[in-house]
Amino acid sequence: MAQAYDRSPFSQKATMPQSTTISPLTTLPGQAISTEVLLEKYSKGTEKTIADVNQRVASALAKVEAPEQQAQWEASFLTTLEAGFLPAGRIQSAAGTDLAATLINCFVQPVGDSIAHVEDGHPGIYTALTEAAETMRRGGGVGYDFSRIRPRGAWVGSTQSSASGPVSYMRVFDRSCETVESAGARRGAQMGVLRCDHPDIEEFIHAKDKGDLKNFNISVGVSDEFMNAVQADADFCLVHKAEPGAAQKESGSYHDQNKGMWVYRKLKARTLWDQIMRSTYDHAEPGVLFLDQMNRDNNLAYCETIASTNPCAEQPLPPYGCCCLGSIDLTRFIHEPFSEAAKFDKEAFVKVARVAVRMLDNVLDATVWPLPQQQAEANSKRRIGLGFTGLGDALVMLNLRYDTASARDMAREISVLMRDTAYQASSDLAQERGAFPLFNADLFFNGQSFASRLPATLKKKIRQHGLRNSHLLSIAPTGTISLAFADNASNGIEPAFSWTYNRKKRMPDGSFKEYAVEDHAWRLYRHLKGNNAPLTDAFVTALEMSAQAHAEMVAAVAPYIDTAISKTVNVPADYPYEDFQGLYTQAWQSGLKGLATYRPNSVLGSVLSVTPTTTPAKPLKIDGTNHRLKLDRLPTAVLSSLRWPGRPTLPGGNTAWTFMVHHPFGDFALFIGELPAQDGCGLQPFEVWVNGAEQPRGLGALAKTLSMDLRANDPAWLALKLDALATVTEEHPFEMPFPPHGEKRPFPGVVAATAAVIRWRCDQLAAQSGKKAADSSAAATPVLDAMFSRNEPITGPSGTLAWAVDVDNPATSESFTVTLKEVNLPGPDGNMVTRPCAVGFSGNYPRAMDGLARLLSLDMRVIDPAWIGMKLRKLLNYAEPLGHFMAFVPGLPNGEKRQQTWPSTVAYIARLIIHRYAMLGILNEEGYPLRDMGVLDTPETRETTKTMAGKTCPECGNPTVIHKDGCDFCTACGYVGQCG
Repeated sequence: MAQAYDRSPFSQKATMPQSTTISPLTTLPGQAISTEVLLEKYSKGTEKTIADVNQRVASALAKVEAPEQQAQWEASFLTTLEAGFLPAGRIQSAAGTDLAATLINCFVQPVGDSIAHVEDGHPGIYTALTEAAETMRRGGGVGYDFSRIRPRGAWVGSTQSSASGPVSYMRVFDRSCETVESAGARRGAQMGVLRCDHPDIEEFIHAKDKGDLKNFNISVGVSDEFMNAVQADADFCLVHKAEPGAAQKESGSYHDQNKGMWVYRKLKARTLWDQIMRSTYDHAEPGVLFLDQMNRDNNLAYCETIASTNPCAEQPLPPYGCCCLGSIDLTRFIHEPFSEAAKFDKEAFVKVARVAVRMLDNVLDATVWPLPQQQAEANSKRRIGLGFTGLGDALVMLNLRYDTASARDMAREISVLMRDTAYQASSDLAQERGAFPLFNADLFFNGQSFASRLPATLKKKIRQHGLRNSHLLSIAPTGTISLAFADNASNGIEPAFSWTYNRKKRMPDGSFKEYAVEDHAWRLYRHLKGNNAPLTDAFVTALEMSAQAHAEMVAAVAPYIDTAISKTVNVPADYPYEDFQGLYTQAWQSGLKGLATYRPNSVLGSVLSVTPTTTPAKPLKIDGTNHRLKLDRLPTAVLSSLRWPGRPTLPGGNTAWTFMVHHPFGDFALFIGELPAQDGCGLQPFEVWVNGAEQPRGLGALAKTLSMDLRANDPAWLALKLDALATVTEEHPFEMPFPPHGEKRPFPGVVAATAAVIRWRCDQLAAQSGKKAADSSAAATPVLDAMFSRNEPITGPSGTLAWAVDVDNPATSESFTVTLKEVNLPGPDGNMVTRPCAVGFSGNYPRAMDGLARLLSLDMRVIDPAWIGMKLRKLLNYAEPLGHFMAFVPGLPNGEKRQQTWPSTVAYIARLIIHRYAMLGILNEEGYPLRDMGVLDTPETRETTKTMAGKTCPECGNPTVIHKDGCDFCTACGYVGQCG
């Protein structure tokens, strides 16, 4: 018998996200990441749970109601939130607080051609900049159409000069956005649009090719005239009302009396279209907006013209228009999921949708408005955007595969139900509160607008009673909203991108905390069916279906959404360019309002390939005087992570294998910590340490850094480390009893002896579990393959440059020089980057530290600087009895000189090496990479996310941020951008 799954209303009043009620007898434990996101982004004051946030939001929106009805509506709003309505992020984070922040996610702001004067309702450029800064400061993202700004080189009569063009002014907006911190401590989001017929359109298309305009999404506003010219292979004119400069006139610019515009030049429409498509194919930008279709479909085509969208493009908006958004979690309405009796509860969905319309209408009256123009625009039209989220997961729960006709039929059915319910609810509100001021029934239903296609009975009702809201529907990306409030249900209209992934979140102290993030439908299925149950055919991710299937889902739903849908069509890296172009042409022909695609490729970022290298990097050699070593190519690497980024938390303790090391100056105990292997076969070592008063100085630091190598999923890497230690020669070679029977073996020093014992124990554990030895070539070698040189790079007789610093510890009578040999590597942008490749000591120092030097030298030759940074940070707190001393702090700003106490010579050396990496622009002074390369990423399985090339992540630094589900998403650390 199928297990019941009742979530109407959703029972989370005091426990979510600690647990999710599935049935009276079954609960689904919550996810730690959901709690973390909730507390970081949405909770205020003493709020700890979803129930706390819901109560605040319900109370805030009920205050708009008549005083005698506020208690009734507060209860109704709370029930609606519990049942699955998810207001957008600004509402969740700011409603009912003392913040002077807007409840509106995004706006479109007008930009004119003048510097400061208003022209046709469009403020001058710097006035618009001020308005945008105020909007972002209050928490809103901003979209702009820059097409009114005159082209580069155009004549500026007032100053008798030439214009610099819209892209130059976009850079000013870009830097402003970078500087202004939005309410809630997030950076503002921006969308920049330029019409396809603007004379600077080619400069705009390529503006982001080399990393410019980092705080913008950009889209080309495409007209039907242009698309028809593309189809006909005809010429296309680039025009503007501003007069060209003298040079442009000499080049053939002329005034077209019929259009009342200056024609700057002509080109083949297909040539321009190919530039747009090639840039999108390589860089995932610009997007494409079909402006004529947006305006044809607009309910208010009779009183406004739309030229831009909000930053995530789900809302085409007029100047000063706003996004008042909320989504209904469809997974809450599936009864008996995954069974043959699985069913969507239409009645419950309608109840939630009706009240959600009222709540969003109340937001328009409850919010703080950054600008009076925005408030006036909202009051005259009362736009809202109700949508749904979790469609992908809901289809899986209904046993419907996303890329099938039956799934599209279900999505269409839900969309029609949402459309009809929302418009009916808005008409009811109009009876109670009055229609939006610009409502005119004859004009509203005229032409080709969305409203003209409403059912006849609904149009009759609206004609009779009016409509409270000019627009009602929008399917937006839900991003962190889904993580915090919907157990990571799939985002918006999208299918799940992956079933599980790891979220590596940077903490305030600079460290990383790792979370397992699981898709809601996947974890529910595992909960109900067991971990070993095979996934059904309905479990299909975004990357496992065709681009055509993505586009078909949008085409199925779009006719029933009055604004737009945020949807990213993901295509594989080898997707043919001709087919890629065809997606956009098909979107225009299908009447869509725009299209966004994402294709992973090497142009987008410099993350290492996931293909293992077939041949090891050879030792490097160079001749010549005073040159640094040079590497001509980067080897590819398997991206992998540590089993544990730090020592695992073991409240119940763990077993450890112990061995007494006997050497000429005394004895000490060697401990190897062990845990059950993750595959259940035997034990695996995960740390090593030494104990005893006779242990050689520096050996403990060696053990500390070797512990991190034991935690890597790379037995060959560990074997390389132990090989490096096996030949460390010290002042006194000696013989030592060796396991398992105590036969004496000669060793060149205590470091080599310690390494031999560790190798013996690792080999013994491997043999006990039935696996090959640690140095087996059959095992995966992700860290080893990520080295740019296995051996220390070899110089010619003329030598090479190096960096050296003196260390003097009077507490231990040590005085020696630390030397870093350095190598030049090609950086992501093609420029050479200097990297340390080996460290050595000369002078009076403990010889056991030669072992530490050999380990760190190998770590330095891992391409991802996160690796050596991790090793050095672990040594910063390494302490030795009576070994602390005072020394100057390196890397202080403004030339400041200050001494501090260092816990040991090793800790000071680690800090000096970090400082050198900071001097080279590789790590910061805290030891964290300024630009990671992804070597420490998650292992690939069918149910995890692959690392993909993209933009630089603001949290982890990897160039692995892609556009997923309408949001920025880091495939290395799981960071989610500003949406939802």
